[in-house]
Amino acid sequence: MSDDLRRSCIDCAATRCDNHTTGKPYPAFCVSRQVTGDQREASLNQYLTDQEDQKLAQVAAGIESDGYRKWPRVQETILFAKRMGYRKIGIATCVALLRESRVLAKMLRANGFEVFGVGCKTGEIFKTDLGIDQAHQGPGPVACNPVLQAQLLNKEGTELNIVMGLCVGHDSLFYKHAKAVTTTLIVKDRVLIHNPVMALYTADSYYAELMKPIEE
Repeated sequence: MSDDLRRSCIDCAATRCDNHTTGKPYPAFCVSRQVTGDQREASLNQYLTDQEDQKLAQVAAGIESDGYRKWPRVQETILFAKRMGYRKIGIATCVALLRESRVLAKMLRANGFEVFGVGCKTGEIFKTDLGIDQAHQGPGPVACNPVLQAQLLNKEGTELNIVMGLCVGHDSLFYKHAKAVTTTLIVKDRVLIHNPVMALYTADSYYAELMKPIEE
């Protein structure tokens, strides 16, 4: 690795950061070793002074512990919402995943939740209205509208939003503008059947070209 690259957690082979229990030494570049006492206390105080953050952390830890290697993510999501005491759930879905989102909505309603979903093409604005040039009109002229998705779910007063396959960047816009806590159930990857991690697992074979600079 080049000396001009600053190393961090992604360059560490350790899978645990608790050398007090494992007895294994931290690497010299360990990010945990660089965290100051003030930084640690500031992060801890965020959990202790913000009741929502504290509850989110506690419930998330409970879901992780109780469902570890037992529950699929959709089950974890449903139980997370129940333990948080949420009643109204929003679904921000790609229109190509409306079938999957309808199944999710049935599961949520069967568990007593009120559900409101908004598709990505809602509002029917055109890509040309956003200043998108003619060379990038595919796969169609109607633009995805994650800002409106977020605004409509905000108006509905959803307590938890679930993202279902929004495109890269569109999901970022949704996260930016949504007011409610948001989690993701499906990450879109049309080539790998919505399983993007496969490109990482096959980075030494099928997708070895991604280990080199990609031409735009």
